[in-house]
Amino acid sequence: MKYWIFKSEPDEFGIDHLAASARQTARWDGIRNYQARNNLRDKVSKGDRVLFYHSSCKQIGIAGTMEVVTAAYPDPAQFDGESRYYDAKSSEGEPRWYCVDVRLLEKFPEVIPTKVLKAHPATAGLSIFKQGRLSIAPVSAREWKAVHDLLA
Repeated sequence: MKYWIFKSEPDEFGIDHLAASARQTARWDGIRNYQARNNLRDKVSKGDRVLFYHSSCKQIGIAGTMEVVTAAYPDPAQFDGESRYYDAKSSEGEPRWYCVDVRLLEKFPEVIPTKVLKAHPATAGLSIFKQGRLSIAPVSAREWKAVHDLLA
């Protein structure tokens, strides 16, 4: 099992949306950054654990945890001409973009703010602080544990 951090804007899709989804499971789609896509397509696996990070909002930080419940598969939005994620250069034979399904594991009582994460030695080096535009990034087992220690 590996650990990840997935970023999303809560107005677009936040932890409350996931909590309200059937079986608290939803498609994690709309990834349109090649490095994030490569992580999702080539490295994220079913059973991996994910920190759910809210960005571009009032309370930026980690809102909870998820589990990856499917291997990566072509993002159907890339083929839908009505979708804002449509990609005319993508085809079903050669898809460019991928997604996974995730299931909520835990919604934290409160978002762990970025300020707190950056101040804690074990989480100050989270990859999202180094590459701010990367929405799918690895997290070490030590960082995963440290995030949960902040809840105690």
